Amino acid sequence: MQIRLGYVALPVALSITSSSTVTYSHYKKIGKKRGNEKIHQTILSNINALKEILKYNVCNDITFFRMTCNLIPLGTHPDVHYEVWKKYQKEWDEIGRYIQTHQLRIDLHPDQFCVLNSTNPIVIENTIRTLTFYQHLLEAFHLDSVLVLHIGSSVGGKKEAMRRFADNFKQLDPKLQKMIVLENDDKIFNIRNTLSLCEKLNIPMVLDYHHYKCNHNREKIEDYIERIFATWSNRKENPKIHISSPKNKKEKRSHHDYINSDDFITFIKKIEFTNQDFDVMIEAKMKEEALFRLVRELKYKTEYKFINETTFLV
Repeated sequence: MQIRLGYVALPVALSITSSSTVTYSHYKKIGKKRGNEKIHQTILSNINALKEILKYNVCNDITFFRMTCNLIPLGTHPDVHYEVWKKYQKEWDEIGRYIQTHQLRIDLHPDQFCVLNSTNPIVIENTIRTLTFYQHLLEAFHLDSVLVLHIGSSVGGKKEAMRRFADNFKQLDPKLQKMIVLENDDKIFNIRNTLSLCEKLNIPMVLDYHHYKCNHNREKIEDYIERIFATWSNRKENPKIHISSPKNKKEKRSHHDYINSDDFITFIKKIEFTNQDFDVMIEAKMKEEALFRLVRELKYKTEYKFINETTFLV
């Protein structure tokens, strides 16, 4: 089985960011004309930073990457109307070509305010607008990538909450539906809940192993992993898994700076019987440095065969 490692958003080795923003309060204060110019300059800065980050990734054999959702400031705000697709199509095309040329896997993980099963119609409206915006961003890059979501609210109980998600999901644009994947969370919806909903809606499931360890009913990963991997059968990508380590014993849900390599190795041993290739998103505060520390430890502790700096065979 082949396993590829990736990381989230902003490398620690570069003193740049593709997540610079403009607040709505500042936008209103300086007025629409100056506000739009501020948005323009911020978008150009973020685009240039993203290009450098992608180049840095390629130079370091990192071909799996979660792009920031903050590339376009105020892009999803209902009261800001700023043309971003046609105006920057040259830039979107250039980035998309670079991603495809270097065979990079890029995905997005909208923030916790995207709650597709909320009982508040305004939240639903905002969520659909936000997801549609990210759909258009990926389409501008000419990418068939995924948007990672949690099931969301548990109001009314899990069964009712999952029904609301399914009902609202079915109202989405079919192209957007094909981009959405679901991840188990660390408090409410465990792997059984998430997997059952994914199978019902015929969409992929992302296994978050840290969340599983925080939120389970004694389910064994070994009993579910083949079904989880099978949810990706209609996608061209390999299944993906999120890996992180707890910050400490008291703050078990928070992410550590690095990855506990012993726990990682134990997890691989549990699921290697599947012989399924998959990608691992490293969710650690030290970003790509955590990835490379894990690689160094794996080379020392295991007999995994590394085929490049971030991909190995078990």
